[in-house]
Amino acid sequence: MPQSRARPGRAIIGRASGGAVSSEGTAHSPLVDGHGRRLEYLRLSVTDRCNFRCAYCLPHGCPKDAGSAPLDLGEIERLVRGFADLGFWKVRLTGGEPTLRRDIVEMVECVAAVPGMRHVGITTNGYRLDELAPALASAGLACLNVSVDSLDPERFAAITGTAHLDRVVAGVEAALDGGIERVKVNVVLLAGTLEADLERFLAWVRERPLTVRFIELMQTAGDPAYFVENHVPAEALERLLEERGWRRQPKKGAAGPAVDFVREGHRGRVGVIAPYRKGFCAECNRLRVTAAGNLRLCLFDEREVPLRHLLASDGQRAALAAAVRTAVGAKPDGHHLAEGRLGRDRSLAEIGG
Repeated sequence: MPQSRARPGRAIIGRASGGAVSSEGTAHSPLVDGHGRRLEYLRLSVTDRCNFRCAYCLPHGCPKDAGSAPLDLGEIERLVRGFADLGFWKVRLTGGEPTLRRDIVEMVECVAAVPGMRHVGITTNGYRLDELAPALASAGLACLNVSVDSLDPERFAAITGTAHLDRVVAGVEAALDGGIERVKVNVVLLAGTLEADLERFLAWVRERPLTVRFIELMQTAGDPAYFVENHVPAEALERLLEERGWRRQPKKGAAGPAVDFVREGHRGRVGVIAPYRKGFCAECNRLRVTAAGNLRLCLFDEREVPLRHLLASDGQRAALAAAVRTAVGAKPDGHHLAEGRLGRDRSLAEIGG
């Protein structure tokens, strides 16, 4: 995994067993929410703009009113340093589409250089990945998630509103060949996926060392009818995988929510993310920050805590950490989607999926 690199004059001090230690030498106890879960993973949206129109997210494209300008590079660096002070060691840059930011490579390099940050990732639609992959790898990107909802060109165009499947697949291949250690393909599980695409994706992981993760569709407040028409239970996919000889793997360490499957003769693996499974949120270790700098405690929580006013200067780090510590006491135990509590967001692009 690429190592964090310090800027001149800043010493990198990794995670300590009893908590985080900042470059200023101040010890911090781990950040734990009211349900006993240790929080150490930040998902940071860097834009709410996107150049795709995925049916489950932005079927009509981005709204014309852009809202607040996204955090600039200086604000992002101060935010990440503040979270590193709280023991966070993993950051994923999301959107919208993060590669629409012209400073995305510089942003990755900046975040990777923050003391204590050992893992920087991006979630992208892959449109610019073919050209960006080498530079992102050199900047310190450790993990890349690329949304590829179908390997059939017509179906891909129908889901995403674009005809760029070849370009996206070329981007995935460039990332695999370009030194990025972990490359994952995200597939939202929709009606027709098992019939039209499963075998194509399984053939891809037979030949290439990537992980294809099927994500069960989650209902949002924006289009409940789409969920009813397209939801496929994750258990249906898991049964098909097991029937084909795929073996479920035990989770290790700080693994994410995916259940991984492997099969002999395949270089890659398959993951299944089942948000409606009982206990899905029991080991949640993440917080989210929107492109405008608002803290979200859960993807579907209606509450937001403004942080941007604490990102104006380096001298506000203690106040930022205090604000986050106070807020996490209200982190819910789970998303409660099964009970019809969908939050207030009309699209995942508003807060970063």
